[in-house]
Amino acid sequence: MKTSRMFVLLGATAITLSMAAASNAGGLERGGYNVDLLFDASPFAGEVTGAYVMPNRKFNNVRDINPLNGVGSDGLGGGDTDGVRDTRNYWVPRVGFKATIGGGFDCMADYSQPWGVHTNPGANWAGANDNIETKIESNNYAATCSYKMDAGQGQFRILGGVFYQEVSGFKIRQVAPDFAVPGNGIGKLELEGDGVGWRIGAAYEITDIALRASLVYNSAVDLGDITGTLDLSQVNGVVYDVFGTQKMPQSLEFKIQSGIAPDWLAFGSVKWVDWSQLGIVSFCSTAIQAAGLSCSYKGAGFLTSLDLLYRDGWTVSGGIGHKFNDQWSASAAITWDRGTTTGLNAQTDTWTVSGGVAYAPTQNVEMRVGGALGILTSGSAAPITIDGNTFGGEATYDFDNDLVSALSATLKVKW
Repeated sequence: MKTSRMFVLLGATAITLSMAAASNAGGLERGGYNVDLLFDASPFAGEVTGAYVMPNRKFNNVRDINPLNGVGSDGLGGGDTDGVRDTRNYWVPRVGFKATIGGGFDCMADYSQPWGVHTNPGANWAGANDNIETKIESNNYAATCSYKMDAGQGQFRILGGVFYQEVSGFKIRQVAPDFAVPGNGIGKLELEGDGVGWRIGAAYEITDIALRASLVYNSAVDLGDITGTLDLSQVNGVVYDVFGTQKMPQSLEFKIQSGIAPDWLAFGSVKWVDWSQLGIVSFCSTAIQAAGLSCSYKGAGFLTSLDLLYRDGWTVSGGIGHKFNDQWSASAAITWDRGTTTGLNAQTDTWTVSGGVAYAPTQNVEMRVGGALGILTSGSAAPITIDGNTFGGEATYDFDNDLVSALSATLKVKW
């Protein structure tokens, strides 16, 4: 097998590993962004990838700490206080197509779901006034092109592209005690927004030693006016039309991989995501828009907020791959993701070990499978105060070291 063929097989396995390991990163990370298909050496290539992620975060020692919630002087309420599962399993898909245009140009179109979250501890826990269910989903449609030129022993590549992004979701929580209102006291905030982003990057490749190093920046995505409703029909009989503003985060990722011995490849990556820009996302009545007013926390028309207060995310990964023969290769990696919590939620550091296998029955078909097993590190959640305002004042809870696992599979066809 030629060195370039080894690069394709081992590099492909590493990509599948990264998706399995990184799909439970901090903030609202799901599939993130990925342009690796653009580097495929074939004139045309199509790829379908999916990861199934199974986080198992559980809460203990749950206490309702807001006396206005009417849960009793012990703060326990009427729900569970230990072993409350917060997370739910989810799929992360990606579909892409790459074509060589000629003259050093390659272009790629892809669909992905970069952001998302789904927590569902339910209504029967002592922290129901903090959250019953929260779900955020995204769709990302991207086009990216690159131009490569000879440089020294290899080739230098510059790339750029644009993407259109849709983000939607909802949050349900207990707003008022059910005995104090005509309904069940549950409120629901439902939202959607969209925007456009761009990316730019560069890469250097030396095929003879299976080397590739790349640096890619993805811009923030301004969702403009996020619109939706605040349904308090089970509290005061009213459904409010609301709006707010928010940007999805910018990111910067460096990847490198290289042959280190016959049939052996080492790879690694470092990624930064600007999650700290998702702090307090305020929502106001659309009635103030007619007056030309913007929405601000506790300002005119303010109705509610999503209190995220993330810090920036960092993900570091490294691993090694081996080619057994012309059809089979395998890789293993370890990944550390710095948690984005500032004390308000359960997104602490994650350590993940992953492994994967690639099988290429012909020059035109590749199949890959990967798996990951990780530790969601322990901690606690409690109120925090910023600029004189207290956030997270509904409940406190602890969580132990919990497990997360993931499976991924990829089918690539080249011609």
